[in-house]
Formats: sequence, structure tokens, C-alpha cells
Amino acid sequence: MNNMNQLMKQAQQMQAKLMETQNRLNELEIVGSSGGNMVTVTLNGKGDMKKVCIDEKLATPEEIEIIADLIVAAHNDAKAKIEAKMAEEMGNFMPAGMKLPF
Repeated sequence: MNNMNQLMKQAQQMQAKLMETQNRLNELEIVGSSGGNMVTVTLNGKGDMKKVCIDEKLATPEEIEIIADLIVAAHNDAKAKIEAKMAEEMGNFMPAGMKLPF
């Protein structure tokens, strides 16, 4: 019975650490870029886009399609960085070789 109580206590501690890590990850802001940093996109830890910055050199009507493509590329860059960071942080809670789906 004592071992069961200790096991439950360890599980609760692990759950608390997991929630703390998840909350910290959700508060992250990750910047992705494309076009030699001419377009940057900031995402939060949930992957929501929070900010887009476009270098004024791109802000001509002839460049609209390129700008749109660069925004998508910057978003994808930031999203990949978030997923890598989450995998790294959450990997601390998983046994070797086991991965969480994101």
C-alpha cells in the first residue's frame, strides 16, 4: 500500500511538472523568417500568428504575390521551431524512444 501511495505521489508531481512545462511553452513567442529576414512572423506557443513584419523594400504592388509566399514560408518556419521546442521540452517526460504526437 505504501508503494502505491508513493507511486501516486510521483504521478501527481509529474503531472504538475508537465502542466507547468505546457504553460511555459504556450507563453513562448517564436519568430520565423524568410526572404533573408525580409519577412518575419511571430507565433505563440500554440501556433497562433501574433505579428507579421515586412521589410519596406517589398511593399510594392508588383511584389504582392512574393510577399504572400514569404509570409507562408515564415509562418511555416516559426511553426516548425515551435514543434521542435515542444518535442524537446515534452521529451523530458517521456521514456526513451516514445514520442508525443503534435
